[in-house]
Amino acid sequence: MTTVRPRRSVLYMPASNARALEKAKTLPTDGLVLDLEDAVAPEAKAAAREALVAAIKAGGYGKREVVARINALDTPWGADDLKALAAAGPDGILVPKVSSAAEVEKVDAALASAPAKTRLWVMMETPLGILDAKAIAATARKPGSRLSVFVMGTNDLVKETRAELDANRTQALYWLSVAVTAARAYGLDVLDGVYNNFRDADGFKAECLQGRRLGMDGKTLIHPDQIATANEVFQPSDAETAAARKIIAAFELPENQGKGVITLDGRMVELLHAEMAKRTVALADAITAMKG
Repeated sequence: MTTVRPRRSVLYMPASNARALEKAKTLPTDGLVLDLEDAVAPEAKAAAREALVAAIKAGGYGKREVVARINALDTPWGADDLKALAAAGPDGILVPKVSSAAEVEKVDAALASAPAKTRLWVMMETPLGILDAKAIAATARKPGSRLSVFVMGTNDLVKETRAELDANRTQALYWLSVAVTAARAYGLDVLDGVYNNFRDADGFKAECLQGRRLGMDGKTLIHPDQIATANEVFQPSDAETAAARKIIAAFELPENQGKGVITLDGRMVELLHAEMAKRTVALADAITAMKG
């Protein structure tokens, strides 16, 4: 089984704000997206890039996954962002407004000399990107690909489609499910989009729960106050972890070796449930290790 990395909570923070970059080192989030795109004014882009490269090289973020969001490649800053960040070697580089497999392959080629740990994350936030989700995800199977994570850009999708979301995001369910399905088909993680009203704690929790039910691995955040809720919702509960360990142990009993189906606590349990249980335990153990 591949290594499971917790991505319950991934917080956007502006790369142009020195205080934010420093505060990020103390927050209980699984990951950080240090942003050169939406959070930075055009006149501050170059300075923010230099500050971000320096912050990544200096380190100090502990076990948090550090990802740099660059500007889109068709902007005046995108190519320089990609070159500078590839050399700096963050845990990931997030590319916005990806609409085709060709764009992913272009970025992958540009990352050829980046440190091995640097993974490629892509924003799923354009209508074309949603329509081409399978092809985009499929690039992860190509030799040398670094593609690891889809990030939903629901605000941009709302803008581009002119949809008006209700409280249950009914109008967005197609985008979200297509992205989850494509990601899972090719072994990628997928993170839900942001919840804009960070003062609405109940609404945020409801959306986190919906995202988990849809199959999301975690949620992207715009405020530190959202971290605790995202961590709680997207991690296995103690009961879920205990049940998963029980399934694994049952399949490991001598009398169950080689069986595809067993009976446990009065119900039928298949090998697919054992595989799901292994991932649950691996995620729970990885979360515990992050706290250590």
